[in-house]
Amino acid sequence: MANELRVGIVGAHRGSSYMAPFSAIAETEVTAFCDINEETLQSVAERFNVPQQFTDYEAMLDAVDLVVLATPENLHVPQSIAALEAGKHVISEVTAAVNLEECYDLVRAVRKSSAKYTMAENTCYSKANVLIRNMVDSGMFGDVYFGEGEYLHNVKSLHHDASGNPTWRYYWQVGINRCNYATHSLGPVLQWFGGRVASVCCLGTGVHTDPEHAMEDTVMMLCKTDCGGLIKIRIDMLSNRPANSYFSLQGTKGCYEGSRGLGAAPKIWLDEFSVTEQWRPLSQFEDCLPERWQNPPAEAESVGDLGEYFKVRDFVDSILTDTTPPIDVYTAMDFTVPGLVSEQSIANGGAPIEVPDFREIDF
Repeated sequence: MANELRVGIVGAHRGSSYMAPFSAIAETEVTAFCDINEETLQSVAERFNVPQQFTDYEAMLDAVDLVVLATPENLHVPQSIAALEAGKHVISEVTAAVNLEECYDLVRAVRKSSAKYTMAENTCYSKANVLIRNMVDSGMFGDVYFGEGEYLHNVKSLHHDASGNPTWRYYWQVGINRCNYATHSLGPVLQWFGGRVASVCCLGTGVHTDPEHAMEDTVMMLCKTDCGGLIKIRIDMLSNRPANSYFSLQGTKGCYEGSRGLGAAPKIWLDEFSVTEQWRPLSQFEDCLPERWQNPPAEAESVGDLGEYFKVRDFVDSILTDTTPPIDVYTAMDFTVPGLVSEQSIANGGAPIEVPDFREIDF
């Protein structure tokens, strides 16, 4: 196809997961991989038969129309800005930025660029979270006022490389005492509420497991939304335990609790369907999924994960139709900035800290 969007993936190992959705979407073709590790670069490019290989990011920008940044968090903003200034569309992995100054720089760059930007928060595209969002939008939960998101993932093994040297995660995921990496937990819940976080309070448990890191083992962030709701976020990337992600939602007409593992089913209660206060499996409500999830397009069949397909499809469609991406730069700020400013709160004993709204900032 002569008018295909040429896609370049930066960070060959992590970014290779994008091959399936881009290969399925007729309007795109992955034509380049970029990685500073030449061995990884060659191996991944050959495995997926991608013709162009780059170790220099700036050189790759000249050869593509869209970049996927599957790189360390501290590179997301500088690489996004370089692409946007070159007129290239950007899909950035989470988080969008590692400090507030970067957030201002990124929003400024997006406003100036003719290209589009999205942050690839995949939990917003998980089947269960999409289902709950559609039910909320349909009014089935009534007015929602409390939600929870937890991301518990012991990744101590990734803090050093095979030679014992600190990796980027050492510095940027557990090297700062704040509710780091909160977008996976906050993103879906905030979408259910339909607003943004206005202020946060943050506290930690202290350092128990791995004392060389600044981040406390479990960090808890309470988010007050601009519509008066309350969201509780728990992040733990250090404690000795199995991984688990958990979500819950409470509204005036119903509630939802995700699984805590060991075969437990996500469950839901809605007063319009219940004469008694009994839970029902979430799976019984799958007819409330959006139409495209119930009858996905044929091109999605080969991808395997519908959420990954729609995450990429939505962004490609926003480019083709010149519309706002579902997770645009302001939504990326809504998901990212609360975790960044929580550093001030936890340093001040949990004091409330206001969260800036980047839609209102005049550069």
